Amino acid sequence: MSEMKKDEIAEDQALMGDEGLEADIVADELEALRAERDEMRDRFMRALADAENIRKRGERDRREAEQYGGSKLARDLLPVFDNLKRALDAAGDETREVAKGLIEGIELTMKELISVLGKHGVEPVVPEIGDRFDPQLHQAMFEAPVPGTKAGDIIQVMTEGFMLHERLLRPAQVGVSSTPKS
Repeated sequence: MSEMKKDEIAEDQALMGDEGLEADIVADELEALRAERDEMRDRFMRALADAENIRKRGERDRREAEQYGGSKLARDLLPVFDNLKRALDAAGDETREVAKGLIEGIELTMKELISVLGKHGVEPVVPEIGDRFDPQLHQAMFEAPVPGTKAGDIIQVMTEGFMLHERLLRPAQVGVSSTPKS
């Protein structure tokens, strides 16, 4: 072969070697870009999921604040209800006749207080004597054996309880029967 042909062949092989090297470099860069794209897609999806979770949490917090934001005020008003109820319970027949207007005013005030509390989701928990004690709604103030009752029956209601929507604001305070002595 002539010297010139050998040079051309060597040159072609060198070019092919360079092209092969360039192809490897391009393939490596392409693989690196794909990996970066996949990482960015993963980060984007995680950020999207985080944003959705934050939106849902914010909505839940807003609803809870709307429903239960007034619980402290409502809890502070319950002694007013208790005192109005005590005043009405303390008034005997003679007092009712003498102070008819005063008693009527107290009753109207109590009805209005119950109405306002009800508008804001506060409902009374009023157990009856003979109902079963429920620790989710009642607070046992004492236990006493009472003939004719079963253990766990309510034998006295001292104060009413109150619920704010589905949450217990204050348990009803009750006396509970213990197992009657035989």
